[in-house]
Amino acid sequence: MSYQSVFAPGLFEGRTIVVTGGGSGIGRCTAHELASLGAHVVITGRKPEKLEKTAAEIVEDGGSVSTQVFDIRDEEAVRQAVKSVLDARGRIDGLVNNAGGQYPMPLAQISKKGWDAVVASNLTGGFLVAREVYNQHMKKHGGAIVNMIADMWGGMPGMGHSGAARAGMLNFTETAAIEWAVSGVRVNAVAPGYIASSGMDHYDPSFAKEVIPKLAGLAPLKRLGEEAEVSSAIVWLLSEGAAFVTGSCIKIDGGASLGAKAFPLLEQRNARPYRGFHRAVRPKALNDAGH
Repeated sequence: MSYQSVFAPGLFEGRTIVVTGGGSGIGRCTAHELASLGAHVVITGRKPEKLEKTAAEIVEDGGSVSTQVFDIRDEEAVRQAVKSVLDARGRIDGLVNNAGGQYPMPLAQISKKGWDAVVASNLTGGFLVAREVYNQHMKKHGGAIVNMIADMWGGMPGMGHSGAARAGMLNFTETAAIEWAVSGVRVNAVAPGYIASSGMDHYDPSFAKEVIPKLAGLAPLKRLGEEAEVSSAIVWLLSEGAAFVTGSCIKIDGGASLGAKAFPLLEQRNARPYRGFHRAVRPKALNDAGH
């Protein structure tokens, strides 16, 4: 099998696109789809074993890929990694700022160290990568950037550090879209809701058991999203089809952020998921939760 993308074959032929956090979850899925559409994908992360596994999958599927191991929170490491990509490829046409992470914790119990770590992973790191890609290449050649945020509208109780960082990333997206437009650089964001991704397996088992079974019922479409449904939005924002779209955020949450708490959400009969990713792996947490 190969990736069942809804986009035209060869859409990104000759392009180089960087996907941070490309070794797992939504980043892995996006890297696969971009490679299936002809891009050379550079996947980055802190753990070489994850990157090597995903890279091997992409090569097996006939795609072109390389890896860069670095921490997006390390300014000099980011600078050198972007330079290394440009030395090897000569261009960076697109950036998917996907890397990040968080952990459940009430605000009153979050330490400064924990707060700083989550903000660095979900805001500062993305800024550093985008800044270096812009300064080292896109300022002269143009390009497209897609930042990853989350469904943080109306607050993000239980993950306030992540909510604050994601809200900051949205504002960064809007500001960069204005400042970098002069160079022909488009900057947009995607905001996934509850997605059936490997990220679910990083949470404490008790959290997964208590919370995950409730998630599907929070969206009007009454289900969890698929990784491929996030990837397809990212791919569109990187494509020429979105040439007049910048400073925007696409919510990919089944309508969960619409605030329909007073309206009865009935079970859906026709809300079929799009499962284009042929190598998608069902999160263990969903099986443990009985879903």
